[in-house]
Amino acid sequence: MLRPGLVSITFRPFSPEAVIAACVEHGLRGIEWGGDVHVPAGDPANARAVAKRTADAGLEVAAYGSYYRVGGAPGAEPDPRRGGVAQDWSAVLDTAEALAAPRVRVWCGPCGSSACDEATRARVAEDGRRIADQAAARGIDVVAEWHDGTLTDTAESATGLLNAIGHDHFLTYWQPRTGQGFADALDDLDAALPWLAGLHVFHWLPSPGAGADRRPLAEGQGLWPTYLRQAAAGPRGRGLFALLEFVRGDDPVNLGPDAAALRQWTSAVNASAGR
Repeated sequence: MLRPGLVSITFRPFSPEAVIAACVEHGLRGIEWGGDVHVPAGDPANARAVAKRTADAGLEVAAYGSYYRVGGAPGAEPDPRRGGVAQDWSAVLDTAEALAAPRVRVWCGPCGSSACDEATRARVAEDGRRIADQAAARGIDVVAEWHDGTLTDTAESATGLLNAIGHDHFLTYWQPRTGQGFADALDDLDAALPWLAGLHVFHWLPSPGAGADRRPLAEGQGLWPTYLRQAAAGPRGRGLFALLEFVRGDDPVNLGPDAAALRQWTSAVNASAGR
């Protein structure tokens, strides 16, 4: 069964209570809590409090969204663009456990696939196995962000890395790449299926000079229902979260229509699969 949810960084200025209230209002079922603002790494007391508020509202913690860079140089300075999050896996894992998160999202490597040499790739794979071992000991999965500027920026690089890590508890999210054609996106998703642990959901179009034009999710009617059906048919398709990530203009008013579209599509996929 696909479950609709939200990535909390969609509303960084909101309090956790406000994020939870928005999810309840719009019929979403779970939250990936971001590690930059809402649940900072190294504050397990706050993580436990957020976990309790989430559960009390009838929602699930879908994941802990960390900014840990797998294979990042030891002692690397925190990235100020990501809230100054330190690269401390022990703190990340302690916080995820306190949050009762079933999985921790990470970023793979300090560079994109075209810029990383073989030694860097090997270091990322080694670190991936290390952190997956530690997470598995606590019943937690590690999940890669499928993202530009990392070693998951192409399907070939991503699957090569996942095979090199070779760990049952190191999986991946999937999201479409901005400007990617529909057929290529389906091929991309198909490559991710053996490791797929969830989806980040949005509909963005290329925008010269601005990176991407965030569009209402309903405009992705010709794309997302197919993506969701393909994800649900994969070997890990039962219980996947499809998580809304960002809305147009960062305006909370736009969450309602996007959530409605996602609920409609996930319900249709679940009904067709008899789930």
